[in-house]
Amino acid sequence: MNERILIIEDEVNIARVLQLELEFEGYVTGVANTGTDGLISYREQSWDLVLLDLMLPGLSGLDVLRRIRSDENHTPVILLTAKNSVEDKVSGLDLGANDYVTKPFQMEELLARIRANLRIKKSDHIVNEKQHSLSHVFKELTLNEQSRDVNRKKRNIELTPREFDLLLHLMKHPNQVLSREQLIESVWGYDYYGDTNVVDVYIRYLRKKIDYGEASKYIQTVRGVGYVLREQADEVKK
Repeated sequence: MNERILIIEDEVNIARVLQLELEFEGYVTGVANTGTDGLISYREQSWDLVLLDLMLPGLSGLDVLRRIRSDENHTPVILLTAKNSVEDKVSGLDLGANDYVTKPFQMEELLARIRANLRIKKSDHIVNEKQHSLSHVFKELTLNEQSRDVNRKKRNIELTPREFDLLLHLMKHPNQVLSREQLIESVWGYDYYGDTNVVDVYIRYLRKKIDYGEASKYIQTVRGVGYVLREQADEVKK
């Protein structure tokens, strides 16, 4: 899917050249010639990158940038400016611009900066997806593999490494009854030759920490089979 770039530039000739060059490179483009129109286009459609001139009629480039960053901070913004003052560049960067190019600029340089910023965006997206995939949620219980944080509601739960691994396996298989043998193989490893009753011991530890003081109990015993992560109201408190 081709990346989409919004050009917000009041000089029609420059905007047209940018549009032609970018479309030749395979990008999908949109053009706005005022700050107000640019902000409307930004908000009405999805863009992968914004080229933003600082000197615009209506809303200034910095005003547009400020509003973009009040909405979100993941879309790369490259400033286009005829000004050479350090103050303008610093102001733009402080407001959340990712990069800047001073007019007149070489198209090859601008294209390189666009590619670099799009690569960074893709990389950040991959990292965010990976981090999200390492988070597991069951009802009010959350577990993050990377940080090894465990919370129920807003209560932080401290677990030993083995307790954490056991809970992680249960959370990866919610509502699935797991035998003691399956839990031993997955959590303790195939080379474990101890008593399977160790599972019962660690399940008891987990229950004290996960279900303590809660009306709804998450770790259930299935007699003659094993254990399951499944919500069940505490009959005593019904």
